[in-house]
Amino acid sequence: MHAHPRAPRRMTGALSVLVPALLVACTADPPGGVTPSTPPDPAPAGVDAAWDELAALAAAARDRHFTARYSHVGSDGSVRDVTVVSAEDGSWRVDVSGGALGGTADVAIAANPDGLFQCGLPSAGRPEAATCVRLGGPDAVVPDRLDPRVQHPFTDWLAVLTDRRSPLVISPASPPEGVAGRCFTVESTSASLNPPLDVGVYCFAADGTPTHVRAALGTLTLAGPAGPAPATVALPGAVVDAEPLGRDAPTTTESPGGRTS
Repeated sequence: MHAHPRAPRRMTGALSVLVPALLVACTADPPGGVTPSTPPDPAPAGVDAAWDELAALAAAARDRHFTARYSHVGSDGSVRDVTVVSAEDGSWRVDVSGGALGGTADVAIAANPDGLFQCGLPSAGRPEAATCVRLGGPDAVVPDRLDPRVQHPFTDWLAVLTDRRSPLVISPASPPEGVAGRCFTVESTSASLNPPLDVGVYCFAADGTPTHVRAALGTLTLAGPAGPAPATVALPGAVVDAEPLGRDAPTTTESPGGRTS
C-alpha cells in the first residue's frame, strides 16, 4: 500500500542532483580559461606584399649610384630642372634650378664625408661664381628656410621606405602616363600626426632608380635614362664662411631716406 508513493520521491531526488550538474557543465569556461570571441580579420595579403616590394625597391635605390635629370613641377605650377648625382663612395649632390631666392637663384644641396653643404650656383639672380656653405655634418638636416625639399626622395626618405616599422600604409598604384616602373601609394597611419616623409605616390624602376614622385613638394619625373655615377661628388665651388641662400625671395625694406635696400 505504501510502496508506490515512495518511487516518485526517489526520482525527484535524483533530478535535484542531475539538473544543477548539467547547468554547471553548460556554463563552465572552455579549457584553458579562454573566452570565446570573434577572431580579428587578417590584414589583406596585398598590403604586406606591397610593403615588401616597395621596401625592396627603396633598398635598391639606396644602393643605386647614378646621374639623372628630373623635371620638377612645384605645387605652385613652377617647372624646374633637378639633377641628381649619387656617387660610388656614397656622397651625393642635387642641383635645383630656381631653388633659392624665390626661384631666381640656382642651388645645390650636397653631402660628403666632410659635411652637408648648400652651394649657390651662377644664375640670373646670382651671377657670381659658385660658393658653398657648410650646414653641418654629413647627417645634418637642411633647415626648413633653406630646404628645396626635392633631394629627400633620393636621400633620407629612402631609409623610411625600407623600414617596416614606419607609420605608413602602402598600396599598389597605377603608373602615371609616361612613367616607367612600379608605383605605390604611401599614406600615413591615423596614429602618425607627423609622418616621416611626404605622403603621396612613389615609383621606382626595377633597378631601384626613382622614376616619379607625387607629394607635397609637387611632382618629380625622370626626364631621361639614368647615366653612370662618378667615383665621388665634387662641390661646385669653394667653401666659404657666409650666409646660405634662403628659399624665399628677399624682402626689400625702405630706408628713412626713401631709398630701398
